[in-house]
Amino acid sequence: MTKADDLFVRLSGVAALMVPGLALWVRSGYSWGAVVLLLCSLATAGVWLRRRPGRDAWLLFGSIVAMGTVWALDFDPAQGSWSNLDRPAKYLLALPCLLYVLAYPPRVRWLWAGIAVGACGAGLIGMYQALVLHLPRANGFTNAIQYGGLSLLLGLMCSVALLVLWDRWKPWQRAGWAVGILLGLEGSLLSESRGGWVVLPMALLFCVWLQGRSGQPRKAIIGAVLVVVGAVGLMAFKANEVRLRVDEARQEITQYESRGDAASSVGQRLAHWGLAWRMGLDRPLTGWGRYGYEAEKQRRVAAGEAHPIVLQFSHAHNELLDIFAKRGIPGVVVLLVFYGVPLVLFWPTRRRVFPGAAGVLDAEGLCLRMIGVLLPVSYMGFGTTQVFLGHNSGTMFYLFMGMLVLAILQGRERLRLQTPGQAAAALS
Repeated sequence: MTKADDLFVRLSGVAALMVPGLALWVRSGYSWGAVVLLLCSLATAGVWLRRRPGRDAWLLFGSIVAMGTVWALDFDPAQGSWSNLDRPAKYLLALPCLLYVLAYPPRVRWLWAGIAVGACGAGLIGMYQALVLHLPRANGFTNAIQYGGLSLLLGLMCSVALLVLWDRWKPWQRAGWAVGILLGLEGSLLSESRGGWVVLPMALLFCVWLQGRSGQPRKAIIGAVLVVVGAVGLMAFKANEVRLRVDEARQEITQYESRGDAASSVGQRLAHWGLAWRMGLDRPLTGWGRYGYEAEKQRRVAAGEAHPIVLQFSHAHNELLDIFAKRGIPGVVVLLVFYGVPLVLFWPTRRRVFPGAAGVLDAEGLCLRMIGVLLPVSYMGFGTTQVFLGHNSGTMFYLFMGMLVLAILQGRERLRLQTPGQAAAALS
């Protein structure tokens, strides 16, 4: 490896730390690592353009192109605004970053550091905002729902890293991961984002199942119990707030079902979901488009066919229903592909986590794959009550965490094919 190659591998590592590490506790922190990758990709274009990324990389590349194309359909020159190109531009700029990071994969230790720092930073900024600034809901530097979801996801990633690689960590490192888990959960709790609380048990059970079927059932069960105990312990400090939020949700559902009252958090979501479903059924092949969606909402409200509350938001508060109303069934298919490709690429099959003839568990590979699977699984959960990909934080975290995990996995595989001595030195 030349000095230039070593430099760009190190810069990839810096980006792998920054993407999760700065995501929530630094203003626009989710973009800093992406900027590093973009600048490096421009500087090394002559290298990665000559390399073949491989089938897995092309699948991820294609899913990014497809999703970016769906967002690009929102652009309408007749509306006189170029701001709608902001979303598809992120997908376009992610493509050279993907090819660069595959050519110069970072060492995995940078990602571990980034996840730990990100979870701790998320919890600490949440505590500062709640206890010092006395904000009603912690939000980091995004909105409370996005912040709460990503803080929870970082906490879950810490739990995976701690449990799957338990034997690797020294006692002080285990303690650090445990702090990261608690602070990640605390950030989500302080956001009072109920969508995250729904995702937690689903994601936790999913992680337990994946870890158990991969040869670590005892660690999986013990870890899940400890995470639940930690979450319950943290909730005890905000028991009244949690109880109020749960009671509010029940009351709002009852009020909507009995009187059609949509002037509440849950009520307006139910109103949006029903309207988006009906609009999608009216144009299942093409959808209404972004501007057509807004115009049709106004028409239906004026005609008494929809509650006026739906005019206050530009999306349906549900990822699938929103894209169904705006882009029809083709848009839904693209979104499912965008979720499904990482699931396929990272799924921890027996052949992947027990490589080679010896059949020894590759714990680090399993950990990376579980973190990769957590991304789409969590986003599908968050997307039931929020258009998570409609916000910069959600889009950037998904795009760049996915490509980093894939690059690290492919880099480890290339090293494994080298001589045993070289691979051991590089992976240490």
